Amino acid sequence: MSETLRLVRQTVRCGACFFLMLFAAVSASGADSGADAAPAAVNLTPSAGPIATAPDETSNATPGSVVDALHGALLGVMKDSESLGYKGRFEELSGVLPELFDIDFMAEKSIGRYWRRASEQERAHLLATFTEFTVANYAGNFDGYTGETFETLDETESTHGTVIVRSRLVESDGDIIQLDYRLREVDGEWRIIDIYFNGTVSELALRRSEYSTLIEREGFDSLLVALNQKITELSE
Repeated sequence: MSETLRLVRQTVRCGACFFLMLFAAVSASGADSGADAAPAAVNLTPSAGPIATAPDETSNATPGSVVDALHGALLGVMKDSESLGYKGRFEELSGVLPELFDIDFMAEKSIGRYWRRASEQERAHLLATFTEFTVANYAGNFDGYTGETFETLDETESTHGTVIVRSRLVESDGDIIQLDYRLREVDGEWRIIDIYFNGTVSELALRRSEYSTLIEREGFDSLLVALNQKITELSE
């Protein structure tokens, strides 16, 4: 397990435990990566597919409104978590998250150089599994509501045509957790590509570090097995 991931686990307060799984890597499902170094920054240039463009006036939504839509969807399933159950939360979020996240880009970057080495079939399997895991991760962890609120603060242009949206989660006891989102514009639509816990810990960098190490040690299929195992655990 990477030292960065250990620090995340130690830093998260009990009242925000549902954020643990958003930043937990494959090692949490039983595959210990053994990586000791902090994850390096993620290369934001896609190796295939649409390239992020500068902001323009044709977008249907601003970066901030995309983040607001995510927060609204999460609060919705949190408040109705008992009546919905896991299956209901999964169904609700499966119709929303793929429209807010650039999941293809995130899946590609999550395995680093191994994306270029993967066959078309392996890429297709990863995209399908990664999409299901992303939805399951939120559905399985946003399973209760105790008065939390989300606040979107501001947005700032960043590198490679991306935008950073700063926000925070305010817990019922007043504790605050900073959540920053990086978005890129694809075909006129803003999509989330990374989340930074407390403004510094990159979810995408953590996943790339763990996923790439797992592939290097045990092969590409081991990643799919680990993700499917985590999906099963989240649904229980």
